[in-house]
Amino acid sequence: MEGLVIENVSMVFTLANGGQVHALEDVSLHLKPGELMAVLGPSGCGKTTLLNIVGGFLTPTAGQALLNGHRIEGPHKERGMVFQQGALFEWMTVAQNVSFGPRMCGVPRSEIDGTVRHLLEVTALQDFAEKPVYQLSGGMQQRVALARCLANEPDVILMDEPLGALDALTREKMQGLVLKLWKETGKTIVLITHSVEEALFLGERLVVMAPRPGRIHKEYTLPFADQGVEGDARKIKAQPDFISAREEILSMIWEMEEEIMGGADTH
Repeated sequence: MEGLVIENVSMVFTLANGGQVHALEDVSLHLKPGELMAVLGPSGCGKTTLLNIVGGFLTPTAGQALLNGHRIEGPHKERGMVFQQGALFEWMTVAQNVSFGPRMCGVPRSEIDGTVRHLLEVTALQDFAEKPVYQLSGGMQQRVALARCLANEPDVILMDEPLGALDALTREKMQGLVLKLWKETGKTIVLITHSVEEALFLGERLVVMAPRPGRIHKEYTLPFADQGVEGDARKIKAQPDFISAREEILSMIWEMEEEIMGGADTH
């Protein structure tokens, strides 16, 4: 089957004291190539655990994750990761960071140079190619992280709160860049976020997860990501149907948080 398939995945962590944490229970999803899915939910609902299983960093207790029919059994360049902090080599220049993956894979220098030039143009970093990363702002560093991920030509891009550390204005600009790269590259993207507004704006599909154990609570198919590729972000986020969906999901997550806190108070 083409695309990313998450099939009846459960994850149980065993603690040092012998206890167990049921992080995920019977999660199933299918993303077709080129889809952008946002995953949202309260803390402890297993969002990052699910992303790490797809990334190949964790093996599920039950079930499996497959990409284009092949079982995911470890990290691979076909699945690129973008973290909340860029995880860049700060002593290297922007161009050296972007070219790192292809260089490690033995791609010819002439091909690497062309790829780096193109990606720096796409991410508006062409004037900063020779700057060391530590001299860049947080938003620019996240653009470098995106370009470095794309340089490896992954089939799937996994994003774990990639914009969470940015200020509001930079975050909104980066949301526009994510949509632009999604449409231009046709990559499948899985985005973890705590922001309901961000999930609504970026998620062609939006999955709300519930905790204890982590499971899919509700799924939405949304028009806002397609609108955001060319449209004005502020106008889209001011639409009545956007606001209505935002309030519905906020209330849903707030109720989950209240249940968690209520459960904690009983122990």
